[in-house]
Formats: sequence, structure tokens, C-alpha cells
Amino acid sequence: MRLRILEILKEKNKTKYWLYIQLGLSYQNFNKLVNNQTQSIKFENLKNLCDILECTPNDLFEDYHGQ
Repeated sequence: MRLRILEILKEKNKTKYWLYIQLGLSYQNFNKLVNNQTQSIKFENLKNLCDILECTPNDLFEDYHGQ
């Protein structure tokens, strides 16, 4: 699984900085999340991402093979 946050931001013409301000996470945690360098995601953060980006969890994740 990988998060599609950057793709969704691009589709909505929003910046990473805009999302960073909306989420209120530390920059280190935010950067790991956006760049798919995290091993887990809290349900609270998942819900907030969906609310802010106006999408569903299915929209946020994509399956990938390899890696």
C-alpha cells in the first residue's frame, strides 16, 4: 500500500504547505506521511486527511507491487 497524497493535492491544485497547515502535524511526521516513509497511520490522521482532501480512504491508498 502507498498513500496518494501528492497526486490528490495536484488534482485539487493544492500545495503540500497548505495541507501541512491544515493537518497540524509536526513537519517531520507530515513529511514522512506525504513521502510514503511511514509504517503506520493513526485513524485520526486518516480521517483528517479524508475530511481536508474531501476524499475517501479508498482514494488515499493505492496498491503497488514490488518494493
